[in-house]
Amino acid sequence: MNSSKIEGGKIPVLVLFAPTATGKTALLRTLFSQSSLSYFKGDAEIISADSMQVYRGMNIGTAKPDDVLLSVLPHHLINLCSPDEQFSVADFVNRADAVCAEIYSRGKIPVVAGGTGFYIRAFLLGLPETPEADKNVRAEIRQRMETEGPAKLYAELQSIDPESAAVIHVHDKYRIQRALEVYKTTGKIRSSFRKKDSLRERYLFCTIILRMEREMLYRRIDQRVDTMFEDGLEQEVRHLMEDGYTADSPGMKAIGYREWFSCHSGNDCTGENIRMQIKADSRAYAKKQYIYMRTIPSSIVIPFDGSKDAENLVSDEIQKFFDVLL
Repeated sequence: MNSSKIEGGKIPVLVLFAPTATGKTALLRTLFSQSSLSYFKGDAEIISADSMQVYRGMNIGTAKPDDVLLSVLPHHLINLCSPDEQFSVADFVNRADAVCAEIYSRGKIPVVAGGTGFYIRAFLLGLPETPEADKNVRAEIRQRMETEGPAKLYAELQSIDPESAAVIHVHDKYRIQRALEVYKTTGKIRSSFRKKDSLRERYLFCTIILRMEREMLYRRIDQRVDTMFEDGLEQEVRHLMEDGYTADSPGMKAIGYREWFSCHSGNDCTGENIRMQIKADSRAYAKKQYIYMRTIPSSIVIPFDGSKDAENLVSDEIQKFFDVLL
């Protein structure tokens, strides 16, 4: 790599966003792993932008890359935490910054790839400016969460700050509490704080967004969920429950895991009903994730159907980026 070509000492970063089941892992394998068919073998290392792949023991439900791929294509920011630890967007950005610098220092290109648009947007544009926590307000809202439950506080957030509520799940206690905390502390809704709209200057970005036709994406999601059940998702969840993780554990709020805690009795708890709920939740989440990738400066949107032609379109854009660097 000829770093002298890069203006101002910026670190080049390739960013690849696509929702679940689009085929990101297969695409990364084709593009970057050390097989004879790879386009850019040995040139890159992956930084996972998946908010739930950071959790250990959650492999099937988060569709982590398999050991074969990990052995030939290094992945970072997976298996960092136990499911009862909170991992925030600030944690992601700070860790991704450190890993990007380390990868680039070894002459490789960092590739930030995943489907958590909230994390990727924050990495590209920077973290939004929000106030420091007020300990008393935080304690008050935490107590309310314990006594009143997330549904009631989420309804309150919807009435106060519908824009924030639209991108927070009703069971995401941490982010509901934080949004209410900001309002109670400052008198301003969280979504009113200045959002950054320009790319961070420390990096030279190439941002590729894969957009799959909705019906195709939904079919692939359904197939992905079926495969997860065949691979032992229920057994994985049961093991996590036996290890003491509950519905309140941050990792257990992930799609594919939270549904096992949401049923109460009778037919609602059958494996088939849970399977259908995971499919529905996954489809809704995939639609929502594109919201965060709107208006990203200089992003390249590529229609993607998993075909060789679509793969070549992605490869061509990456090649243009690499031509500037190598």
